[in-house]
Amino acid sequence: MKRRSFLKRSSLVAAGTMFTPMFLQQTLGKNFKEYTGKRVVIIQFSGGNDGLNTIVPFLDDNYYNARPSLALKKAEVINLANDLGINGEMKGFADLFHKGYVSIINNVGYPNPNRSHFRSMDIWHTASDSDEYISTGWLGRYLDSYCTFAREGIEMDNTLSLSMKGNKVKGIAVDNPQTFYNSLNVSQFESLAKSTDDDMLNEDNQGYLYKTLAEANQSAKYVYEHSKIYKSKSTFPKSQLGKNLKSVAEMIQSGMDSKVYYASLGGFDTHAYQKGKQNSLLKDYSASVSAFVEELERTDHFKDTVIMTFSEFGRRVKQNASGGTDHGAANNVFLIGKNLKQPGFVNENPNLESLNRGDLIHSVDFRSVYADLLDNWLSVSSSEILSKKHKTLPLV
Repeated sequence: MKRRSFLKRSSLVAAGTMFTPMFLQQTLGKNFKEYTGKRVVIIQFSGGNDGLNTIVPFLDDNYYNARPSLALKKAEVINLANDLGINGEMKGFADLFHKGYVSIINNVGYPNPNRSHFRSMDIWHTASDSDEYISTGWLGRYLDSYCTFAREGIEMDNTLSLSMKGNKVKGIAVDNPQTFYNSLNVSQFESLAKSTDDDMLNEDNQGYLYKTLAEANQSAKYVYEHSKIYKSKSTFPKSQLGKNLKSVAEMIQSGMDSKVYYASLGGFDTHAYQKGKQNSLLKDYSASVSAFVEELERTDHFKDTVIMTFSEFGRRVKQNASGGTDHGAANNVFLIGKNLKQPGFVNENPNLESLNRGDLIHSVDFRSVYADLLDNWLSVSSSEILSKKHKTLPLV
């Protein structure tokens, strides 16, 4: 039987220690040393967030001319700097900005932008050119080259994004630590074993199964045990993002050795009735991130953590007839950290007079941000991970 067929039939998620090699069993449940190195937390805005109603050029007449009913009024904006303000629903984020914990990079994108959600997200996930197709993610390649265990990259979801998939090491998707652990308990695996024919376990299948079972079980047990060590003292929103960032904060504070955490916030594809929807999402993001930073500061883990927020593209400058905006190109990227090299606005404001087919023109390649995180935060080779040398911005 082919390996793929075997895995499909045996439902690998129901695996336990029964067939795990002894040398790996001995590591299960072992007390791991607390991780004290650097880590990144990625927050993905899915759907294409409208950057112009997030970081608002509220003194630019072109903004109001392009969006007669969608533009935020000056009273709806919190002034930041450089004639730019932030959506008034993002009070927590604004406080972080004024503390010097936020870098905002305007006009981030890539050459020949693609307006398809799926294709553009793939480009951001793989760090590819727009005409290049890659099967591994940029964080997955980091895991491949510099990490040993799947748990070193954790995505708070029930599926793993392409960004976290390497060839040898893939991160793990954890919707809930206890649910993840329960799905890998021994009793379920015993049932699996009884229903499995001996001839299915040929040598090739067996070897692959051993490795996968061991990794899955080891990661589940590790994550679950650490999730019980520390309980957050900050008040997080009860939204999914709030719950996910609360879990990430608790994992970090428990001493887990994960280097990459990933969380998403969806719903930004606002073709119609945008204002209320986007305001609600940004309010959730702001409150969740604010609580996350507060929690990490409480235990001095914030200094070793950088949060990057991105979306697969921005939206068109002009509003559409449905009170929304359509798919665009360049957008903002946020970095949040304690000792950023360029807190505040890193580069020029969006130019609403010089557009490409109605879209903002990018001036910063998103891979420059990745390269800076890899070279100067995680201290690994960005040219190895990204397959080419990109100019780095001095951000972290």
